[in-house]
Amino acid sequence: MKKILLPVLSFVFILPVIAQQSVNLRLNPEKNKTYRLRSVSHQTVLQTVSGNQQTVESDVIYSFSLKMLDATPEFMVAEVHFDTLITKTNTMGRVETISSADEGDIKSSEASKVMSYIMNKLSKNAVFVKLNYAGQPLEIINAKILSDLILKDTASITLSEPAASALKTQIINTVSENNLKTMIKNFTWHLPAAQVSKGTEWKIYDQINSGGMLLMVSSKFRLEGLNGNNALITVESEIKVPENAPPIKSAGATVTYNSLTGMGKSNMVVDTETGLLVENKTQTRITGNLSISAPGFSMEMPMDINGETVVRAVK
Repeated sequence: MKKILLPVLSFVFILPVIAQQSVNLRLNPEKNKTYRLRSVSHQTVLQTVSGNQQTVESDVIYSFSLKMLDATPEFMVAEVHFDTLITKTNTMGRVETISSADEGDIKSSEASKVMSYIMNKLSKNAVFVKLNYAGQPLEIINAKILSDLILKDTASITLSEPAASALKTQIINTVSENNLKTMIKNFTWHLPAAQVSKGTEWKIYDQINSGGMLLMVSSKFRLEGLNGNNALITVESEIKVPENAPPIKSAGATVTYNSLTGMGKSNMVVDTETGLLVENKTQTRITGNLSISAPGFSMEMPMDINGETVVRAVK
């Protein structure tokens, strides 16, 4: 009898240990509870123009809140707010700030004041989104209503051409459904939506639009371990330009960027109960050339882009 009892008892004690090394990583926020996160990014762009190196530095702060309103077996519906949207850019000593905290002026002769006006309006309106349980945005439910609300004011822009047309295009891209999805998934899309254990890997393939450039990001996630309600995850990303990437057209010039390649690394902590980030620290680097052409003119512009982003939950 003792020979049978001891293995059974050992198995009973081992079970909880095994269970602690496995977790269902899926988006699971509490209904009608608001969760807040904050993203702080710094990016340095080194570009060489006619043999002269130029430096452009950018600091971006986003405050994001999410409230799950309803759920089905396939997706959930959430109300999202971009509470704060601030971008500060230093181009060779010339500093420009765009801030949703500033009401801005749609009729201003300064592009930053016009964009601040747009960001202020975006921050004051809710974005309703369908998310799957991996955290991927599937649809912006009120995309057209939100876009129409913000774009109707662009008729009041008084900047001269071609600056006015370029700025209107930037505004259209900013409030587009694809860009809103990108802004959201930076906070939410990192989960396998499955039961995983230490050492499990999963991949996410994504296309993003960065400054008008279409980039493919292939990310490999690995669960390194569990610490209480925290899942410790490492991420390695490969960044490249897809074959169908359209060129950028601006002020009569055409810009292609097919040679750009990059990589990223992240250390991520996820709350296993909600599936939301506790913290994510990311470093990226992209290098290559921009090919710029216009009637009677062409040049190659070497680029070296380094970025750091930290996302943290706000209590």
